[in-house]
Amino acid sequence: LHLSAVKLAELHSDLKIQEKDELSWKKLKAEGLDEDGEKEAKLRRNLNVIMTKYGMNGKKDSQLLDTNYIKDGTESDTLDDPRLEKLWSKAKTSGKFSDEELDKLWREFKHHKEKIREYNILLETVSRTEDIHKNVINPSEENLVKEEILHNKHRELKDKLRSINQGFERLRKVSHQGYDTTSEFEEPRVIDLWDMAKSANFTEKELESFREELKHFEAKIEKHHHYQKQLEISHQKLKHVEGTGDKDHLNRNKEKYAMLEEKTKELGYKVKKHLQDLSSRISQGLQHNEL
Repeated sequence: LHLSAVKLAELHSDLKIQEKDELSWKKLKAEGLDEDGEKEAKLRRNLNVIMTKYGMNGKKDSQLLDTNYIKDGTESDTLDDPRLEKLWSKAKTSGKFSDEELDKLWREFKHHKEKIREYNILLETVSRTEDIHKNVINPSEENLVKEEILHNKHRELKDKLRSINQGFERLRKVSHQGYDTTSEFEEPRVIDLWDMAKSANFTEKELESFREELKHFEAKIEKHHHYQKQLEISHQKLKHVEGTGDKDHLNRNKEKYAMLEEKTKELGYKVKKHLQDLSSRISQGLQHNEL
């Protein structure tokens, strides 16, 4: 796959979560608690997202290219959307951003690209399910269940589209005006969660509690970013030392690399699991709004 050390660690975290979710689903299925197959369908959808994200679906152009912050990968990467490319070009030449802020903005653009990719995968899944449903001649109780599944998927699509629209408006505003120094959060995923939380059916007390949890979550993400950077530096040093023939130096670097790799995987898993939990809570709040 030619993935960087950081991307391999991220893949490990994603697959670890997928494995845990599949084990939970197998237990539910054994107890007869997934009769409509919705949880199984979601698992397949999540796996499809992972395979697309890391270029494992057989399509050469599907892999998200390396965007580590150590080296400038922005010129060789693409955003696959003319509107995003135009905004990014404007931001880069505006003179309103420091190098560090450009790195942060690039992460926001890449996060937005990934959200669009996940939305399109879900949209394709829903379209296939609808085509199958339309070809059923005799309505039955099973088909009524499938209609409910489709309804839930359309609601999920609506939530994702809302997030995409909010995210694009934010990118448009930041690209034109620069970063607001009084902004409460900086991490793209946290900003998304906070914007959606404010639209959900939370009381003031619940919203304040959620705000505090998001601050802790953002600190966890920053710690993960730190280890990602250190892992990439360690990987580069290891490649350099391998060419010197110094075995003692090589062994020390291998030990440090292994430690950083394990820590990066562990933090990546915790970040993504926490993100799942927070997203699920917001989704429940948004669904309550619609009832």
